[in-house]
Amino acid sequence: MKSTTRGTLAAVITGVAAVVGAAGPAAAVGTVPVPVPLEGVSDSLGMEVPRAGLELPLPTPGAPAGPRYVTGRLVPDRTLPQMPVDGALPGADVRAPLPRLLGDGFDHVGVDAPASGLRTLGPGANVDAPLTQPDPDNFGLPNLKLPQAGVVAPVLQTVVGGDLGTGTGL
Repeated sequence: MKSTTRGTLAAVITGVAAVVGAAGPAAAVGTVPVPVPLEGVSDSLGMEVPRAGLELPLPTPGAPAGPRYVTGRLVPDRTLPQMPVDGALPGADVRAPLPRLLGDGFDHVGVDAPASGLRTLGPGANVDAPLTQPDPDNFGLPNLKLPQAGVVAPVLQTVVGGDLGTGTGL
């Protein structure tokens, strides 16, 4: 194997190990931290640049609640159950340099919007057959009725927060 192939393979394995190492603890919280490397831009331009870090969500599907029997219906309730998905909204931590008007150095203006939990339920469906249950007064035969169909609305639950502020130093 050539040395360039070995070097490339080593770099890929190192990158995968870093991602897996970072995603392990983050999987418990539902987000993966993603640093935005801007240090090279700062060094090459010789000036302060913004610092940024992001948090990307890891959605995890849950188990849907199955259909349930309801008295008076031939078809179970929630024929197409709602699918729950838990995750998080993306988060961001951005700090931009703010030069001081008098003197040397920098202050900063920053936005901190942490990832917040997100719970969703997909849409579901309810249908019912155009027949009733067997009627003993009609020799055990079912009666006709209007068919029923309905859509169960999707659900979205979250609480979003953020902080905008300024301070000394970068």
